[in-house]
Amino acid sequence: MRKKILAFIDFFYPPFKKVMPLQTFRYAVCGGSNMLLDIFLFYISFNFILDKRILNLGFISLKPYNAALCMAFCVTFPAGFLLNKYLVFNTSYLRGHVQLFRYLLIVVVNLLLNYLILNLLIQYLHFFPTIAKIFATVIIVTFSFLSQKHFTFRVKKDNPVTE
Repeated sequence: MRKKILAFIDFFYPPFKKVMPLQTFRYAVCGGSNMLLDIFLFYISFNFILDKRILNLGFISLKPYNAALCMAFCVTFPAGFLLNKYLVFNTSYLRGHVQLFRYLLIVVVNLLLNYLILNLLIQYLHFFPTIAKIFATVIIVTFSFLSQKHFTFRVKKDNPVTE
C-alpha cells in the first residue's frame, strides 16, 4: 500500500523536480492533504457539530473555535504522524515511539501557536473563524516542516533520502 501511495504522489513530482527535492514535495503533498483535512474538519465542527456555540464540558467551557480546533486535532494528529513516518521521512533511524513523542511535542507547539493565532485573529482582529484557521495554518507550515525534518524524523548525515 505504501509503495502504491508513493508511486501516485511521485507521479506528479517531475514538474517540481527543479524547484524542490522529492522529500519536500512528498511533505507538501502529505502535509497539504492533512492541512485540508484539518481545515475541513474545523469548518464542519465549528459550523455544524457545535453550531457556533460554546462547548460546556462541565469543568471547562470552550469557545466554539477552540473546541473545533481540538476536534480536528483528534483526527489530524494520528493521520499526520502516519503520513510523515511512512511516506515522507521513512529513512529515519529513530525508533517509532521516539518519533511519536517528538512528533507530539512539535504538534503541541503547533497547537499552542494555532490557539494563540486563532484567538488573536478572531478576538482582536475580527477575522471569520475559518479564515483565521487558514491564516494560522499557513504561518505554522514552515516551522512544522523544519522541525519534523531535523528533530522528529532525523536522518543520519551519511543516510541520504532515497526512493
